Amino acid sequence: MISRLLMGSIQTRLASSDKIIVLFGPRQVGKTTLVRLLLQELPYRSLSINADELVYQTVLSSRNLAQIRLLVEGYDLLFIDEAQRVPDIGINLKILHDALPDLKIIATGSSSFELANRTKEPLTGRTWTYELFPISMSELRQQQNAFELRQRLDEFLRFGTYPDTLNQRNETDKRLYLRELSSAYLYKDILEMTSIRHADKLRKLLQLLAFQVGSEVSLNELGNTLGMSKDTVNTYIDLLEKAFVIFRLSGFSRNLRKEVSKMDKIYFHDLGIRNVLIDNFQPLSLRNDVGALWENFLVVERRKRNAYAQQPANVYFWRTYTGAELDYVEERDGQLAGFEFKFARSNVKQPASWAATYPGSSYAVINNDNFWEFVV
Repeated sequence: MISRLLMGSIQTRLASSDKIIVLFGPRQVGKTTLVRLLLQELPYRSLSINADELVYQTVLSSRNLAQIRLLVEGYDLLFIDEAQRVPDIGINLKILHDALPDLKIIATGSSSFELANRTKEPLTGRTWTYELFPISMSELRQQQNAFELRQRLDEFLRFGTYPDTLNQRNETDKRLYLRELSSAYLYKDILEMTSIRHADKLRKLLQLLAFQVGSEVSLNELGNTLGMSKDTVNTYIDLLEKAFVIFRLSGFSRNLRKEVSKMDKIYFHDLGIRNVLIDNFQPLSLRNDVGALWENFLVVERRKRNAYAQQPANVYFWRTYTGAELDYVEERDGQLAGFEFKFARSNVKQPASWAATYPGSSYAVINNDNFWEFVV
């Protein structure tokens, strides 16, 4: 069992605050497991509800305080799993929270756009929100040291770090699990909760994005290839982002004439999903996309690190029209830090235009020898 870093944070919040805990994250990353383990350690009498069950959906969407009171009577804590399934979940949680402020509530959801839309307005000021990712290097570091994990880089970059992927005993089972995950779960929330009914278009779009990891993405080019408008492509990407399949990085610019900022880069929350989409699980020694895999790995692991350490930052890439570039930029408390990613050790000098334009900013090259401080 891999200990999740969010356990302690959520436990502290439950003990010190009466706000509702909302836990987002991709499907199959362990949200339900985390909460159930947490409940075992807490001294509360807890009611766990799967919102897929119609009987609970009916009560929790009723806006009827008397009915909801009957449901939670005698319990100290209410856990609602897959809360996005409940119509009007936000207003009903508001009714419950305001009427029973001593009742602790945890709600999980794999579809951020639906759960957020249904909770954001009614629950303003009443929630602590967390995001759970596939297993992070920081979490694995609790079980293995840096040397041992470095020997597994090939595995992480090929198969990702979904909990069930890590638990498979061989590469064949890892592939089978990822194929099942991508076909059964990847588009489920989008297809169920929007008017989009073309899973084949979503998959083709994701395949194109998988080949462009680390590169700027042109919505016009994607639209031409897929036979759809630029705006439709943007809508699909937005939905895939809100369903925790991909995320964007925008270009950093304070000098619009020289710096490129109109196109985004797109990364995958998990490299196993990226690789199953293009059906390529070859070892790194046989691949021509190691640079893209390494960049995606570092960006997503840094994202996990910052989220779990509660160190938010504005993140970008940086490129000028003359060709100078940085793979990753963080802006925190007014300070800029630029990073270049190279899988093998390499002496890459800081771009002169970066140093000149942003004096006082830091710069570092991250390779497979020194990446631990960047991701843990």
